[in-house]
Amino acid sequence: MNKDLLQTQCDFSPMKSAVKANLTELSEEIHRIVDALDHEEEYCLLREITNMRETFAQIESLAASFYLECYLSPYTNKYQDLSDSVQNLSRKQHGALIVVRRETPLDLWIQSGLPVGAELTGSLLESIFYPGGPLHDGAVIIEENTIVSASNVLPLSKRQTEGRKLGTRHRAALGLSERTDALIIVVSEETGHASFAFKGNLYPLNVGEISEGEI
Repeated sequence: MNKDLLQTQCDFSPMKSAVKANLTELSEEIHRIVDALDHEEEYCLLREITNMRETFAQIESLAASFYLECYLSPYTNKYQDLSDSVQNLSRKQHGALIVVRRETPLDLWIQSGLPVGAELTGSLLESIFYPGGPLHDGAVIIEENTIVSASNVLPLSKRQTEGRKLGTRHRAALGLSERTDALIIVVSEETGHASFAFKGNLYPLNVGEISEGEI
């Protein structure tokens, strides 16, 4: 992607302000915990550590949702349709694998599925991933504002992820992201959690944030 274009499309100030506020609150909480350790004999440190871990996860998700829009908006005008459908798929726990092509050609790395050639809409995307439907397995390929094809097979990553067992969809998302600059969105059918893979890394998404546009 053209770096100047990315900077033009993305105003980092709202995201930085939100993250700074969360970190400030977390810092105050850490000081409170330190003080409590000095003055309270029976203090549940494990509970506080768990709460801090959840806060860090929320901050990561907030930043990831912001960067997702930055990475996608120069390549499709249908970002809102895409984010709304991801939110609906996540809420219903309908598994999904969505590839948005950016600069790198994908033909060398995918096993082609069935042509679609239709304008990207949220309803069409959700219908493709309806459980038991003929196209719900495999990945959808999106180029600009068009759903090019469905039921594509992506290369699987061989990388081991520490502390986490990845399913086939997540391994496929990582596999393609390791070989191209495509952005791949994954929705887990087991948990409904959404994430995206980009340049060999997997990031959690707060689907409420990407739909409501709060950052």
